Amino acid sequence: MISARASGILLHPTSLPGQFGSGDLGTGSYKFVDWLVSAGQTYWQMLPLGEVGAGNSPYASNSAFAGNHLMIDLEELVTQGWLDASDLIPNPEFNADHVHFDLVKPYRIERLQRAALRFFSAPRNSAHSEYIEFCISEKHWLDDFALFKAVEHHEQFQAWNHWPEELVRREPRAIAEARLRYVDEIEFHKFCQWCFYRQWFLLKNYANARGIRIIGDVPIFVSYQSADVWEHQALFELDASGNPIVVAGVPPDYFSETGQLWGNPLYRWDVHARTGYTWWIKRLEQAFRLFDLVRIDHFRGFANYWATPAGAPNAIGGEWMPGPGENLFEAFQQAFGELPIIAEDLGLITPNVIELRDKFNLPGMRILQFAFGDNDSNYFLPHHYIANTVAYTGTHDNDTSLGWWNSATEHEKKFALFYLGSEGKEINWDMIDALSASAANTVVFPLQDVMGLNSEHRMNFPGTPLGNWEWRFSWNWLQNWQTEKLEGLTASHHRNPRVP
Repeated sequence: MISARASGILLHPTSLPGQFGSGDLGTGSYKFVDWLVSAGQTYWQMLPLGEVGAGNSPYASNSAFAGNHLMIDLEELVTQGWLDASDLIPNPEFNADHVHFDLVKPYRIERLQRAALRFFSAPRNSAHSEYIEFCISEKHWLDDFALFKAVEHHEQFQAWNHWPEELVRREPRAIAEARLRYVDEIEFHKFCQWCFYRQWFLLKNYANARGIRIIGDVPIFVSYQSADVWEHQALFELDASGNPIVVAGVPPDYFSETGQLWGNPLYRWDVHARTGYTWWIKRLEQAFRLFDLVRIDHFRGFANYWATPAGAPNAIGGEWMPGPGENLFEAFQQAFGELPIIAEDLGLITPNVIELRDKFNLPGMRILQFAFGDNDSNYFLPHHYIANTVAYTGTHDNDTSLGWWNSATEHEKKFALFYLGSEGKEINWDMIDALSASAANTVVFPLQDVMGLNSEHRMNFPGTPLGNWEWRFSWNWLQNWQTEKLEGLTASHHRNPRVP
C-alpha cells in the first residue's frame, strides 16, 4: 500500500530534450529531476527501459532484463575517455520534437561501438574491474542476452526458431562454439549494458537523494523475438518447432473494436509453478533494484488472460484462460515481503482481478479521462477514489487531456464542466486540480497535460503500428508559471513532503 500523499509526472526518458536525437540518461534527465523538485513532485514515472522492439515500442523488448542502449549518455563516455568530443557532432536531421528512430539508432550504435573499442583497447584499470564485476553479477541474464544479440545479427534478424537447429535447441556444444565465434560482438553488448546500468544507478541515486522516487513499468508479457523466450522455451506456449501456439492480446475494448492482438507468446503457468516461479522472481528482483515502485502492465492477465490462436487476423476469436492468481503473488511475498507494485487494472475487470489486487493490498489505477461518459456512478470519478489508488489524468495510451477534450462528446463536455466546476478554458488544469484534491494517495500527470499540449503530442495510439513512442519536448515549452502552478496545487493538497 502507498500510504503517503504525493504526486508525480509521467515522462519517458527518450522524450527529454537532448542534441543526439532522443532523450537519454544524461544532462536532460538530471535537469528533469531538478525540475520535479522545483514543481513539488515526488514521483517520476516512465515506460519500460528495455530495448525497443517492433514499431519502436518499449513494450516489445528483446529482453526482460536488458536496458535500452539508445538511452546511454554519450557525453559521459567522453568524460570517461572512450569517445572524443569530435565524435559527437549531431546529425543535422535530428528533430527536437520527435525521435527519428531510423536516424537515432545507427548514430548512437556507431558511437557506442567506438567507445567499446577504445575501452577494450585501453590498459586495464578500475573501470575494467567494474565491468568484469557487472558481467559476473548479471550473468544469469547477460550472457544469453549478449549471445542472442550476436547470433540474431549474423542470422540477418530472422526469428530465432529459424536459426541453425543446434542453436534453436540450445545444444551446449553449439552454444559454446557461438560464444567463441562471436566473442567481440558479445563483449560489445555486455559493454553497452554495463554503461546503461552504471549510468542508470547514478541517475537513480541522484533522484533519490533529492526525494524523487522512480516508478518503473514491467510489461506482463515478453516479446517472442527475445533472449528470454529463446533461453527459456519450456516456460512459454510453443510448439515443437518453437512457434507460438497462442498469443497475447485483449478482446474488443475502449481502444479497438477488434481488440488488440499483441502477439506475445503466452506463459505455461504450470511449468512456472513447478519451478517456484523462479524466472518471475528474478525478473521482479531486477525491477525492484531499478525502481522504487513498479507498475505491472496488464495486471488482469494474472487472474485471467486473453489467448488468441497464433496467426489469427485479430483478437476477436480469443478466449479467457486462468492465470496463476494468488499462487504467484504468494511466491512474490515470500521472496520479497513488501510488494512495491502498482496494479494496472484497466480494461475489462472481473471480480477475481479485484480480489487478487486487494488480497495483496496493491494500489490500482484510475483514469480521469474515462470518467465522464455516463453519470456520477462512474468508477473513475474522483469522489469514488480510495487512498490506496494511483490516479492519472491519462496514461501514455491516452490522448493528452486537451486532445481528449477537443474530441469529447457533448455529454462528456457538459458533465465534465459541471463536475469539475470548470469554464473549459484550461481543462487540463481543472483535471489536474481535481485529481490532486482527491483521496487518492498518489496522482500522476503526463507532462503534456502540465504544458497543455494537444493531440499532436500524444505518445501512443493503441492498435496503430506506426508513428508511436516518438514524442519529445523542448525546455522552452515548459513555462515558469506552469511549474509554479503545479507546485502550488501540490502544496495546497498536502502532496509535497518538502512543505510542512
